[in-house]
Amino acid sequence: MKLQMIGCSHHDAAVEFRERVAFSGNQIDSALDEFRRRYPKGELVLLSTCNRTELYTTTDEEFELDREAVIRFLAEQHHLPADDVVEQMIYRSGHDAVEHLFTVASSLDSMVIGESQILSQVKQAYDLARQSGSAGPLTHAVFQAANHAAKRVQNETEIHRRRVSVPSVAVGEVVPEVFDSLVGKRVLICGAGEMGEETLRYLIQAGADDVVVLNRSLERAKTLAESFSIQYAPWETLLDQVVQADLMVGTTAATEPILTYQQYEKLRPQRRDRVLLVLDLAVPRDFDAALDEFPNLYLYQIDDLQAACQRNRHEREKEWPKAQRIITEETQRLLVNLNHRATGPVIKRLREHAQQIKHDELERLLPKLRALGGEPAMQKEIEKSLDRLINKLLHPPLSSLKEDAAEGHQKGLVKALRELFRLGD
Repeated sequence: MKLQMIGCSHHDAAVEFRERVAFSGNQIDSALDEFRRRYPKGELVLLSTCNRTELYTTTDEEFELDREAVIRFLAEQHHLPADDVVEQMIYRSGHDAVEHLFTVASSLDSMVIGESQILSQVKQAYDLARQSGSAGPLTHAVFQAANHAAKRVQNETEIHRRRVSVPSVAVGEVVPEVFDSLVGKRVLICGAGEMGEETLRYLIQAGADDVVVLNRSLERAKTLAESFSIQYAPWETLLDQVVQADLMVGTTAATEPILTYQQYEKLRPQRRDRVLLVLDLAVPRDFDAALDEFPNLYLYQIDDLQAACQRNRHEREKEWPKAQRIITEETQRLLVNLNHRATGPVIKRLREHAQQIKHDELERLLPKLRALGGEPAMQKEIEKSLDRLINKLLHPPLSSLKEDAAEGHQKGLVKALRELFRLGD
């Protein structure tokens, strides 16, 4: 039995196709149940994210679960022609499938290298398969090893510690330069789009506990605020909110600055020289560049933050070889363990088979020796000689079997020994 992966990602399939083969939470549950019913001897872990859909299954000569069968299964789940699906799918098996999973879990195959979300998505996919009963011994071993490999990459390289998105750099690197903590600081988010939501997520992770969302559409501000259990306010209150703010974030699509030099100059006496950090993440810019002239106001614009992102990307690239070595080591370690695990039962049954033959022959021979006056010491020597004979006869095939296991059972010696000595499954 070996692992195979059939799937697509942002590397090789357009978003239109990825949308057609993606699975929602309920669809994953249904697919796992159907797979288990159709292939009771197979295993399946289904990973579906916005950037990839991948089915990790087991394949064995004893039951039909090859590439075509999995593609047909996937196509049926989405009511698509199998021919349309097969053209877009990448197939990997054995070593390549394991190494690919480790690479995915370690975020080396992500659109943003080093992003942390993918490992939790891999874990969730495995947990769902385990709960549904579609995971099994091989997928248990492989996905647990993938988690270990990803943790090694996280702990032994700098890939995950270098922020490469504008919001993550703004919150993770700029904010700490101005504030020791965001606890108790009034944070004002201007804009309720994707950039605002992503920045808000980082801010809350960083400890922000007093956040207000403003948006020209009050309904969108309300929706975003309620999803994070924070406050929202009408756009018309912007200048009043500036007076109270410690940190302002601009993520709107406005064509003109939402806060000008003249507006802030009028508000400044009310702030009583309190520090104000302004993060302008918008294009066109949300804040008048001249604001940076005020004392105690620190303005960071999109170009500053993107430059930091680019530096961090270069640093991540330097760490890639180290991360890849870890993936290679962990892949090889798992495959060796799996291959030796597969040979263990065969070796045990072969030895038991030989010992049974020895026992049967001794049962036949010893009474005759005793009738001829054979001494107990002679009987023991005969038994020792038979043990040495068994060991000498078994040593070459067992050595070859272990070598074949280390190479991935390429010669098929496990199956051959089972058949030659009729050892059963």
